[in-house]
Amino acid sequence: MLRWLVASVHLLALPLGLGAIWARSRALAGGPSPTSLSRILLADNLWGLAAALWIVTGLLRVFGGFEKGSSYYLHDRAFLVKMALLGAILLLEVWPMVTLFRWRMHARRGGVVDTTAAPALARISRIQAGLVVLMVFAATALARGLFF
Repeated sequence: MLRWLVASVHLLALPLGLGAIWARSRALAGGPSPTSLSRILLADNLWGLAAALWIVTGLLRVFGGFEKGSSYYLHDRAFLVKMALLGAILLLEVWPMVTLFRWRMHARRGGVVDTTAAPALARISRIQAGLVVLMVFAATALARGLFF
């Protein structure tokens, strides 16, 4: 039962994450304003939640004995591609994460938020959304044993 629940949460994080990163991209591209800043930050929070769910449930599935085991996954090219894509998403997230954290702090203090980076952050978010879609292709290839 627990194996099924972990796998279900892992998969349910996909629409949450993809929707959140797309919403963050659209809100950033729309030219942040005081009202859209809350939408940006909410989407960013949901994106972070999805990432945490993917990582925790993914680690459980690979190393927690819930699925085929780490020896199976770590020797499969499709899994390695999926992890490389995840690594790229995480690397791309460093600047948006730091920037949006600063925006949060300025907004909480009632300060003016410098949103000049918004168009670049929107582009990064769109790239990340594309990488999430590519991860789905890698995951389905893994599940079907297309690359050994």
